[in-house]
Amino acid sequence: MSIQPLRDAIQSLNAPDAFKPRFTPEQWRTFEAFLTRHEVRGGDLLVKQGEHDRTMYLLESGTLQVFVQPSKSGTRLSILRAGAVVGEAGLFSDQPRMANVEAMGHCVVWALRGPRYEELAARNAALTLELVRAAAALMGVRMRANIELGQAVS
Repeated sequence: MSIQPLRDAIQSLNAPDAFKPRFTPEQWRTFEAFLTRHEVRGGDLLVKQGEHDRTMYLLESGTLQVFVQPSKSGTRLSILRAGAVVGEAGLFSDQPRMANVEAMGHCVVWALRGPRYEELAARNAALTLELVRAAAALMGVRMRANIELGQAVS
């Protein structure tokens, strides 16, 4: 499978926390080699709150909901559309997952797992630096949104 549909989704997503790496076409081809493509069924949990997992997911198609589970009903934090990234904080830290991420229907995601990220960093510093810049930018937007909502960040 080609990464082109994911690339198109990322480039067309118009959201405040959009992931906008400035990869060259060659860097996209290199990046693809470090990702694994997965099809997820509606209702499946991609990320489970409280677990330790160093994986970042890039959503090629479908919709994901992000929610926390302090109670049986849960509290929805956001809905993610094609082109969104989720789990980036888990990739860069050893902290437990802060929320659940569930597929709302059939989804296609590409996963970047911790060991593959470390291999990428060892092999291609320029691509890794741009990946980190883009991920940090979206984490900053999400952190600001939490602060504005009065949610604790620390």
